[in-house]
Amino acid sequence: MSSPTTEVVKNRYLGFLIWQSIPSTAIFILYKTFSLNLKPSLLSFLSFFVFHLSLLLFSSLISSVSSPQPFRPASLPELALGLLRFTFISGGATCIEFRRRAKTCLTLILFVICCTMLGSALVVSICWGATASDGLVQMMGLGVKGGVVGFVYGLHYVLRRRWVLDFPIIQRPPFFSFKMGFPFAVGYAMKLSSVAYLLSAVLLVVMPNQFKSQRAYEKFIAGELIFCAGSFSILLCWELCHHLHQVLHTKRFVFAPPKGSAAAETNPSEPLLAALEDSTSSSLLQFLAYLDLYMVCESNVDSWRRAAFFEETGETYKRVVTVCLRPLEWLASSLCEGLEGSVEKGYVLSHQLQPPADSPISKLHEPFDDFQLCAWSAQAVASLTAHSLKEDRFGVAQVSGSNAAVVSTLLSCLLAVETYMGKKTNLQTSHLMGPAAIKWAALNPGRRDTGTGTMGKKRDGALYSKAYAMADVLRTSICCVVSSFYDEMMSGDKAGLLEKDWIISGKPPCGTRDILLQKLRLFLDFRAC
Repeated sequence: MSSPTTEVVKNRYLGFLIWQSIPSTAIFILYKTFSLNLKPSLLSFLSFFVFHLSLLLFSSLISSVSSPQPFRPASLPELALGLLRFTFISGGATCIEFRRRAKTCLTLILFVICCTMLGSALVVSICWGATASDGLVQMMGLGVKGGVVGFVYGLHYVLRRRWVLDFPIIQRPPFFSFKMGFPFAVGYAMKLSSVAYLLSAVLLVVMPNQFKSQRAYEKFIAGELIFCAGSFSILLCWELCHHLHQVLHTKRFVFAPPKGSAAAETNPSEPLLAALEDSTSSSLLQFLAYLDLYMVCESNVDSWRRAAFFEETGETYKRVVTVCLRPLEWLASSLCEGLEGSVEKGYVLSHQLQPPADSPISKLHEPFDDFQLCAWSAQAVASLTAHSLKEDRFGVAQVSGSNAAVVSTLLSCLLAVETYMGKKTNLQTSHLMGPAAIKWAALNPGRRDTGTGTMGKKRDGALYSKAYAMADVLRTSICCVVSSFYDEMMSGDKAGLLEKDWIISGKPPCGTRDILLQKLRLFLDFRAC
């Protein structure tokens, strides 16, 4: 039996299937009314049934292909090369990575094929029978042109990565979000229908001219007008389904019992922690749980839920900090290992001999697939740490050592991201020179023959934008903690206890303890904020 938290995604999916039928029915009735084809007959009932069945299949299709994490599908050359390697080289992490990327690629290809078939069925159901002379030949022509409409939409949907769920920064009511996106959906459907009509018109060029009379020519013009209106109606239905899917699935869900109930008084954090710890990686449930945690820690709307994190035993607070630091630790360690690997191998030679999927730069792209989770985690754990100064009545944050873990992880992530962006980390300060001087060679991206140096010069594209945004989020999060604990940190620095209280004793995910301590002092001097 599934838990209440796992029912969230299922209920949203069922609600989406119900709500998408309302605008689709309205568009179908309006089109049939204006085309003077709304007649109570068996053919009209069959058209209505095929129309809604196809839209139901399309809604299920976009729900199955959508993902909150932007997985990178394998390209066709990588798919062919990976298939050969998988055939002749068994096992290994490369095969696991190939399976994941190949599965994503094949899923998207199947999505385009299904859109082509559904487009053909929808155009026939909504356009055929508009005139009394429509026959089997006209139905086949509409099916071919409808397949072009579905192919154009499916290909555009995949290439523009519209299958990735985009969580809005500001959470609005679903009806308001749907209303705001309606004009955009109309414009988008009009553009795509125009492109689909031009591509379908190319088919007429290779067909012989059959206009032997003025009547045949007028019939052709009427059929083209009907097809244009029908294709626009179908693409508008698809756009509204896509927009409604985005609105309903990215809405915040509150993982907490009702305020004032017995569960809210005893253990209000357990549903949220269960969703964070037990949810599948990169699943929609995991993203909704992290979004709810971010809203609780960042805002004061549910302050009673945040106060419950600081319970007397400290177990809840440590569990919350652990789930927040998990994506950040993975980001820092992955970037650090990739950067060190690219330096050791020698980028130029290794990049020439390895396939694109195994190149150092390609491996450095993967950690930023979790950009949204890392951003939520960094902001949530920084806000929670800052609020602990006034709301932590039992001192569980300081006693458990979570403050040092939070600051060390945030600094390690920032160090790794800045190194990836090409920023030099060999900071020269007077108090670090001498017998205990720091060795910066392991993370110095200054070599021109390394992958990090090359990546540092690529300051365009979506990937660099993600790295820049991640660095900005990390700096803001560190400044939030430093601003709240500035007096304590300055007094600890003067007493020589800054490293003991705010830097972990073990090895950090990226860099060394001395590097993190020096970077923390820069934030204290407000030179890095």
